[in-house]
Amino acid sequence: MAGQKAQEQIEEFIHSRVIGRGLDERTVKAYRMDLEHFYLWMDPKADEQRYPERMEAYLKYLSEVKGLRSSTVNRKQRVFRYYLSYLISQGVVTDNVDDNVADNMADGKIPNQWQCGYLCEPLKMVIQPEKSAANSYLSKKEIDRFFQVIDQEYSQLDSDFRKRVCLRDQVMMKLLFYHGIEVSELLRLEVLDYDRKTGILTVRRKREKKYSAYVFSKELRDQMLQWLGEHECFEREISYHNRMFLSKYGKPLSMKMVINIFEKYRVMAGIEKECTPKDLKNGFGRYAEEVVRERC
Repeated sequence: MAGQKAQEQIEEFIHSRVIGRGLDERTVKAYRMDLEHFYLWMDPKADEQRYPERMEAYLKYLSEVKGLRSSTVNRKQRVFRYYLSYLISQGVVTDNVDDNVADNMADGKIPNQWQCGYLCEPLKMVIQPEKSAANSYLSKKEIDRFFQVIDQEYSQLDSDFRKRVCLRDQVMMKLLFYHGIEVSELLRLEVLDYDRKTGILTVRRKREKKYSAYVFSKELRDQMLQWLGEHECFEREISYHNRMFLSKYGKPLSMKMVINIFEKYRVMAGIEKECTPKDLKNGFGRYAEEVVRERC
């Protein structure tokens, strides 16, 4: 945990700049965690005027020592920029900047005297690039094994509740794979978005845009019906009853939970390459190509 003064600064920032902007609970939690980890890493006696320099050093540490992905470090970079603009506006950090610096930094503009390193450049330009598509490409054999281990786990479980959880995970992973649904779209699905008679799934994108997808796999349609029949076992809080995918506590799943579910079965399937649910989402096209080649 950060020191008391730092914790107070974080909370004031969160309430005035994050919650005040109407950002969701997951974003609030991510902002708070990023800042608390920075303070834990930093020397507690560090001069506040050196925050820009220390933030830059911390981002470099995360990239070059911890080996975090550039997308992750870029996200933290944006949080630090915004937090730094807040500290400047509050007079905590002063470096002869004008009154509009907070707005400028929120837009990604850094004062001239700080035009260097990790706080001003897109990190993909200064650290190792994202893993290539070739490195994360899931072969047909790996995808088959991935779903086999989920099926095997389901058949071997002796607890009804754990079987329901496994069924939920099967449906989610197959929606990602067969229909290329984004994880964020998966988490927005509601029970009524699936038409049980037609097999049509309505998927919500950002800004209230929607599109329809026909669930063409009979096995997945059957599992969808089975899952929706078990859904009431997860309905603990009435405000979330409409969400299609719920945790065992009856609350909506988070992005991190979906990633952890994927990671669990990736390890069980013996897939050693670095990959994410996004790689599963993008895998169906190549999978189909391999099937065609095998048949030719």
